Amino acid sequence: MSHHPAYSLAALCAVGGVVGFARTKSVPSLVGGLVTAVGFAASARAIQEGKFNAGYAGAAATSGLLLASSAPRFRKGPVPAGLAALGTVGLAYYGKKVYDFRVWE
Repeated sequence: MSHHPAYSLAALCAVGGVVGFARTKSVPSLVGGLVTAVGFAASARAIQEGKFNAGYAGAAATSGLLLASSAPRFRKGPVPAGLAALGTVGLAYYGKKVYDFRVWE
């Protein structure tokens, strides 16, 4: 079940990147959205296949990337703030999963 948030984040990032490109012709938005979407999707797939350590670590790293890329623009509007919030929530959730699996395995 813990692969569902990663698939949801992948979809949100992909749609967000495409919408950002469609509205402002921003190639960095498109590339960033698709790169993070691929990272989340690959992590979700690994979790779904039972490769928990790799999947959780990948999702945590991708969440950290999303947070790091949006944090400097946090106050410039609702989109960067939303991205920072998604990155923070994803990092907290998957960071806890990484901690749980690394400590007990």
